Amino acid sequence: MAQAQKIAFYLVIVFVLYTIINDPEEAADLVQIGFEAISDSARAVGDFMTELVS
Repeated sequence: MAQAQKIAFYLVIVFVLYTIINDPEEAADLVQIGFEAISDSARAVGDFMTELVS
């Protein structure tokens, strides 16, 4: 099981490096989308907590 996780981790790293080298603009777009998703999720949790307190 640990070996499979290690292989999957290395495959993800290789894919990320390939994407950055092959098409840096697309890689930047993917990072921006990821940060927007994290930001939206944090905002939603904050709104939920605010509604619980109110």
